[in-house]
Amino acid sequence: MTVKDNGAQPNDAYRIRIEPSQGWVSLKLRELVEYRELLYFLVWRDVKVRYKQTILGVGWAIIQPFFTMVVFSIFFGRLAKMPSDGVPYPIFSYAALVPWTFFANGLNNASNSLVSGANLIRKVYFPRLAMPVATVLSGVIDFVLSFIMLLGMMLYYRIIPTANILWLPFLLMLALVTSLGVSLWLSAMNVQFRDVHYIIPFLTQFWLFATPIAYPSSLLSEPWRTLYGINPMVGVVEGFRWALLGTNTAPGPIVIVSSAAAILLLVSGALYFRRMEKTFADVI
Repeated sequence: MTVKDNGAQPNDAYRIRIEPSQGWVSLKLRELVEYRELLYFLVWRDVKVRYKQTILGVGWAIIQPFFTMVVFSIFFGRLAKMPSDGVPYPIFSYAALVPWTFFANGLNNASNSLVSGANLIRKVYFPRLAMPVATVLSGVIDFVLSFIMLLGMMLYYRIIPTANILWLPFLLMLALVTSLGVSLWLSAMNVQFRDVHYIIPFLTQFWLFATPIAYPSSLLSEPWRTLYGINPMVGVVEGFRWALLGTNTAPGPIVIVSSAAAILLLVSGALYFRRMEKTFADVI
């Protein structure tokens, strides 16, 4: 937003013209810090709305990846005899589904956050960036619940994590950055093009099978395996398996490529979001 003085004389009424910013604008991340209480409120609002008037409540955070693991274990593990890097297939797939579910739910919910919060956007000013950020962050609670289930499965299969588990916070951050980066692009586009809402389920399904969840990335030889890391979730999934299950397929180069791709998604998504932000209240 720019403010212009029309050059009024001392005896004239002082008038200010407010105009939208032109071209690319700064991210103004300091506003998120200033509105941190609002961000906290939006996170808890999303959590409460998600499980309000549900029978199983937060149990859905465990049921969704667990039953997907059951289906994968039957069709890919037992029938297709898919390799699993030397670990039992059920925990092989579930260890990948835990971060994937966090990413996919954040993507699906955050991409529609602006449209669903249209009334709030029209009435008051606040950094619009807070809405998709809060929606993605609210998924951390679901992640913790499903991760506890993963620890229980590791205990059942007598798998003891190594010191590589110290990399988990970084890998979770990589999943969060990827989810938020894509969500910023899609949420801003969804305001202007409502058919984006119909593309998101297809995109999520395609991305699921483009990520080594039902199969290991070790099926690819180098350099294709490293290039596969252009999909940021490849580094996340393979990193989780390596850190928790002790697989021999250390994803070092993959994680580097995935991290670079995730950062590019986040920065470009944030810039595009801020560029389109000035039209949200008018279009939505």
